[in-house]
Amino acid sequence: MKIKVGDTVETIDDAIFGVVTKISGSTITIENDDGFEFQFEANELMHSSNENIIENAIYNSDIEAIKREKETKKRIFVPAVKPKERSAPKFEVDLHIHHLTPSARGMTNYDMLNLQLDTARRQLEFAIKKRIPKIVFIHGVGEGVLRQELETLFGRYNNVKFYDADYKTYGLGATEVRVFQNVEA
Repeated sequence: MKIKVGDTVETIDDAIFGVVTKISGSTITIENDDGFEFQFEANELMHSSNENIIENAIYNSDIEAIKREKETKKRIFVPAVKPKERSAPKFEVDLHIHHLTPSARGMTNYDMLNLQLDTARRQLEFAIKKRIPKIVFIHGVGEGVLRQELETLFGRYNNVKFYDADYKTYGLGATEVRVFQNVEA
């Protein structure tokens, strides 16, 4: 908006208000309420805010359109999965005896336990050799003999850490083993 004689203006940098009395080129003379005259460049002045202008801006606006413009669509929360966990399938070893041999008939408890431990040792060595970072050994709940023997086996390796596997997935009958690759022997 162009400033003309009779407009009420205020300075941009100072708290000076007044009415435009004279315009000569880009120099504008204003007179404040006390009767003092000031000269400013046109780019130092702006129209003074008028109550009617503000009220018209508020009441003539389409408030619903403004609300729609300000609304944002709610984002659906998706839990972030680390890239390594997403791409690396878990290596599961089921040590239940019926998965290891077609028939346990004629085997003593000692023979079954040795078969399970040999299988666990072979699979752990395979995982270390192939640089597989996580292995889950499913041993079942039972009396806990196999579990204790597995813990003794895992304790012999200095690049292995073991703990209970995810309860929600495996219940109490599984142990997860984490293999660290850069551990000195």
